Amino acid sequence: MDLLDFLPFTVTWVSILAQIILTFVLWSNYYEIYGLVIVGYIFWGFSILFGFLPIFTFRIKGSIPKDSSYIKTTKLVDTGIYSIVRHPQYLAGILWSIALVFISQHWVVDILLIPVIIATYLITIKANSDLIEKFGDDYRNYKEKVPNLNVLWGVILLLLSKIKKESR
Repeated sequence: MDLLDFLPFTVTWVSILAQIILTFVLWSNYYEIYGLVIVGYIFWGFSILFGFLPIFTFRIKGSIPKDSSYIKTTKLVDTGIYSIVRHPQYLAGILWSIALVFISQHWVVDILLIPVIIATYLITIKANSDLIEKFGDDYRNYKEKVPNLNVLWGVILLLLSKIKKESR
């Protein structure tokens, strides 16, 4: 891993770690809008969902060699969570960061969301090129059908494709 690969990961995790520490150190809920705290916990729940579902999905559908990490898939997985977004675990990091913004309601935590989003997006660009190298045209076709990180657009596209199939 060279510096250009390492830097976005470092920026993302340092920013999220700083958000976590600041959220619990500054646990002030500056604006005291408790409804936003609930929204934050909802985002947190979705981040956990998007963080763990890929592990199970890859283990079931990814043709992983025995005694290997779940990320050592030998088959392109485009079903389940991967039919909605291409990088659910990176999305989980962004959702976690957004959750901390709502929970803390502090401007410093808000500002740290920006590098998390930018660095994570850069990470996915590199991941996409690595996956094209690994899976070739199958991944290129998959890229055309499923968004990178936009879960809302992914759900809309999935629903539209199901409606299209049913109308045939």
